[in-house]
Amino acid sequence: MKFPRLLVVRQKFPDRRIPDVPAEVRKQLAASGFATRVKPGARIAIGVGSRGIHNIAAIVRGVVRYWQEQGMQPFLFPAMGSHGAASAQGQTDVLAHYGITEATMGCPLVSQLEVVSLGKTADGIEAFMDRKAYESDGVMLVGRVKWHTDFAGKIESGLFKMMAIGLGKFAGAQRYHSYAYRLGLEHVIRTVGRQVLGSGRILGGLAILEDAWHNTAQLEAVPVEAMEQREEANLALVKSWMARVPVDADILILDEIGKNISGAGMDTKVVNRGVMGEYNPWPDTPRFERLFVRDLSELTYNSGVGLGLADVVTNRLVDRIDWEPTWINSLTANTPAAIRTPIHFPTDRECLERISPTVGKVDLDEVTYCWIRNTMELGRLAVSENLRAAMERKPEMEIEGAMDFEFDGSANLVSPFQTVAAGH
Repeated sequence: MKFPRLLVVRQKFPDRRIPDVPAEVRKQLAASGFATRVKPGARIAIGVGSRGIHNIAAIVRGVVRYWQEQGMQPFLFPAMGSHGAASAQGQTDVLAHYGITEATMGCPLVSQLEVVSLGKTADGIEAFMDRKAYESDGVMLVGRVKWHTDFAGKIESGLFKMMAIGLGKFAGAQRYHSYAYRLGLEHVIRTVGRQVLGSGRILGGLAILEDAWHNTAQLEAVPVEAMEQREEANLALVKSWMARVPVDADILILDEIGKNISGAGMDTKVVNRGVMGEYNPWPDTPRFERLFVRDLSELTYNSGVGLGLADVVTNRLVDRIDWEPTWINSLTANTPAAIRTPIHFPTDRECLERISPTVGKVDLDEVTYCWIRNTMELGRLAVSENLRAAMERKPEMEIEGAMDFEFDGSANLVSPFQTVAAGH
């Protein structure tokens, strides 16, 4: 099969990065008044999640230092629901992969799965909190506010979701997602979050907002009284910054998916797929007829969550999957379709040759292609030359040059993105 020439294209996103992240952490927490809410020498539990957040180690270290400088005794704990294969060691390992350990943070890291009941919401949903966090003198959360891969609402992912689901460990996460199947995830996040706030254990949180380059663009110390309102405002802001693929295409090629990239392995609101297998469910999002995923990211540690959103994958991707954490995470979230195994072939060339005739075009020269490294890195992409006119109509796009679909001696693609660092 003959493949078209590709245009390598750069998107011009605004750069909103904070020049000195540790200094901004100090500034925000110094003005927060959090330390006045507890007695000197208090034990402070700092909850940290499992997402691949830029500068997360530096941010968490700054939070730890703040509490130490106030004469408190901070410790870290994983606030990540069922992630890390729903085991204490697995969740410790997730944090270690992001550079968050006792040695690097300068304080204890306490990972365990026991929870305390916080009573029930009006819907009968029992809320839970990590026992060690509950037994502390106050809990602070550190997390990124962003859109969720499963639904659209005024509150999606962020401090409120971490408080509602992350703090509940495996026991809570499994139960909350079951209720969400009937009530909707936003409703569960809000009501369980309010129940957790009612425990009086939460001091506040540090909200992290990232720009289209995934730079740390804004940090906000959020007091407990304003957490729900600030979550809505911060989500609206980051949605306005969101990076997108700039054009429809018959085939979207992704070099990699992974839990470090998105909770669904790939950002569903970039690739326009639903976690239940829906094609192109998101309005105002480019349409893609087929998704070809080449491999897993190194930092997903062989979790295959998200492969079910693809139409075709490689044998090497399937062979790398560690099914135990994959099953646990997907089944806890009630999204078995997200881990269905798609058709798969030994080489990239065969994957493309088999899937290209399925997009409804008799003349395969008319098939359009878009190629990205992953759904977090959209500043640079490649599109087939038959999309040149669409690119030239967009002032925010810059065509850097052209290239062929290049295959190595094993008939696998040579990616134009492998040597490009994240961000710029």
